[in-house]
Amino acid sequence: MATIHLKKGLNLPLAGRLVDESVSMAASCSCYAVVPDDFQGIVPRMDKREGDAVHAGDVLYHDKTHDAIKVVSPVSGVLKEVRRGERRKIEAIVIESDGTGAAIEHNVKRDVRELLLESGLWVMLRQRPYDVVPSPEVEPRDIFVTAFDSAPLAPNLLQVVGEKRQYLAAGVKALQTLTAGKVYVGFKDGEEFDIEGAEVNSFKGPHPAGNVGVQLANVKPVNKGEVVWTLDIVTLARIGELMTTGKVPFDTLVAVTGERVKQPHYVHAIMGCTVEALLKDNLCDGDNRIISGNALSGVKVPLDGFLRAPYRHLTVIPEVSCPDEFMGWAALSPKRFSIYRTFTSWLTGSKDIKMDARIKGGERAIVRLDEYDDMLPMDIYAEFLIKAIITRNIDKMEQLGIYEVAPEDFALAEYADTSKLELQRIVREGLDFLRGELS
Repeated sequence: MATIHLKKGLNLPLAGRLVDESVSMAASCSCYAVVPDDFQGIVPRMDKREGDAVHAGDVLYHDKTHDAIKVVSPVSGVLKEVRRGERRKIEAIVIESDGTGAAIEHNVKRDVRELLLESGLWVMLRQRPYDVVPSPEVEPRDIFVTAFDSAPLAPNLLQVVGEKRQYLAAGVKALQTLTAGKVYVGFKDGEEFDIEGAEVNSFKGPHPAGNVGVQLANVKPVNKGEVVWTLDIVTLARIGELMTTGKVPFDTLVAVTGERVKQPHYVHAIMGCTVEALLKDNLCDGDNRIISGNALSGVKVPLDGFLRAPYRHLTVIPEVSCPDEFMGWAALSPKRFSIYRTFTSWLTGSKDIKMDARIKGGERAIVRLDEYDDMLPMDIYAEFLIKAIITRNIDKMEQLGIYEVAPEDFALAEYADTSKLELQRIVREGLDFLRGELS
């Protein structure tokens, strides 16, 4: 077991963090949804129609390119609606639950790859390069698992796993059949424990130390022509449970956090449940920004929307905390937080900081201040990589390490960026462009 110390990055002390590990049950919910955009690299082709009855685990759609890649329903009931947007793009598949809990049971005495594909757990995996759902035709060099999330207000993944820790070894054993390399598990320093069959590393340092891409880059980076799969320890436990019981667990613990939540705590729910069911009687009045995920890389959702994959975190912050503030964004308030110590709030120590959803500035030219590099503990020149992506220079992108990165790795750099560029969007578009050009 090795301990890797990471110095670059930043822990954002947002208000509304989890102060206890109490768990409540989500309010009753009649509808659940699967959002295809949560599974990058898949072009959906429907297997079910509106009005069809489904069990938990029934296939809703498959990938247009690889028929074997399937996305399944998290609940039993009736396919109520296929919501479509521009050019008939599928935006959400809504299932009305019948409350019976009827679920598909799989035969575990079969090929692991086929079982993961058929059960729908395959789409919870990601591959580097491109940060997409892996192709079932490719064998990865190695598989990396992260056992902690270092993002602001993020849940303790070991708490989310809970009693299902008993299935971790079975999950590792299953993944070992899919690669000739190793299965690596990265823990937060002080929380590590041995898992049979896995090579364990611990990481010490600020966010984004919990990002699996950062761990991968500091243990065994991806080179051109190589493929590595990534996942988190919650998915690893689900794989192990499937291999042991033959059933896919669709329940999860969701960390409900943020300044605009009355009581931050864990909620036991079913994947794809409504946001309203998670926030019932726990949401402060006012203009709120509800984020499925963390405040840096999550997705904005309405109150009548649905919890998005990977289904483990909900954050609520003010949309605008003080609209009539004197001097606006230029006010030198001691309550404001700045990574550059522009304000005097740094003198108060690590006190929780209240932040809203405002950008407080406009997009402008890139100014070289080494901001990106200071927030990204990877051996790449982040600023030059962003410029290469913007100019669509494939050779430069490859030379500067685009095969190693995912949009979430740039989330903190996007927060710190004085140029106010949407770095995650830029990286996502660059990865999609490169994949389209080289595939």
